[in-house]
Amino acid sequence: MSIFNPGITIESLNKLSANTMVSHLGIEFTQIGDDFIEAKMPVDTRTQQPLGLLHGGASVTLAETLGSVAATCCLDRETQYCVGLEINANHVKSAKHGFVLGTTKPIHIGKKTHVWEIRIVNEQNELICISRITMAVIDKR
Repeated sequence: MSIFNPGITIESLNKLSANTMVSHLGIEFTQIGDDFIEAKMPVDTRTQQPLGLLHGGASVTLAETLGSVAATCCLDRETQYCVGLEINANHVKSAKHGFVLGTTKPIHIGKKTHVWEIRIVNEQNELICISRITMAVIDKR
């Protein structure tokens, strides 16, 4: 049984991201499972730092995107929304080309906070970055 609201599709998530930083960096949602969401991001001139390596900030953008979207997909969007409260990231390996794939899974889904883990791997499934985001769940007024 899925933790996400019914009707969430890859197409709807990608459409939601149109004309944002997410689309500018080439991030595309690729899979939704019962308890995870995946997205890929190119390692190219949009996401590299001057030495040609994947920029840590791009990895954090992918992580925040995945955690924020996943948390939002668990809420009643008519009555609540969520915002990032804290994010951390450990960059454990570099990437120079191709794509990286991020997967987020929940650690905690509460009434007022969510905690999501995001693993970013390269095309050889080697860990590039591990991140955790805490989301604040806010009631609309």
